[in-house]
Amino acid sequence: MRPPLKPRCVSRGFYFAVERKTSGSLAILMAGGAGAREAADLVQSGIATRVAVFSDPQEVHEFIRRGLPDRAARQIRQLKSLGVTDVVQIPTTEVGTNAEARALLPWCDQHQFQSIVLVTTRDHSRRSRRVLNRVMKGHPTHVMVQPARYSWFDPDRWWETRGGARTEIIELQKLVLDAVLHPLSF
Repeated sequence: MRPPLKPRCVSRGFYFAVERKTSGSLAILMAGGAGAREAADLVQSGIATRVAVFSDPQEVHEFIRRGLPDRAARQIRQLKSLGVTDVVQIPTTEVGTNAEARALLPWCDQHQFQSIVLVTTRDHSRRSRRVLNRVMKGHPTHVMVQPARYSWFDPDRWWETRGGARTEIIELQKLVLDAVLHPLSF
């Protein structure tokens, strides 16, 4: 009799989720929409007083012109409704994890942050940490990755829903590609 699939699936799901203890930080950065509640909780617990969101690149502004919501504006509205008063935008010219990580270097230099916390979805936290470690290598700013507790991805039960399985496959593909392109990035 074969062992049940569950233990292997659970361990694979947790491969994508990185849990770190966050300490005093000067800024919290949000990547993606799942982080507003997590970022607000971190501000309320005294981790930081400022939250930064990545602005949408120029191509997306056509959607805004047509009356569709801007991702950054929506996140700022959510944060302010959760009691976060100091919210800033980090300008980006491209979409994606690598582009947002590259945008951090000049922003951290400009504001002279010693440490930042990136809040992202659970399924995206490991790859985000790899990319940030690679981009910020040798930079004086210490970066911590905090997966959003409110993220819908559940590393304990990802295989039970079509969305969880889809997310698992997509993140696995992206993580493998990142490991192939940057094998010594950890």
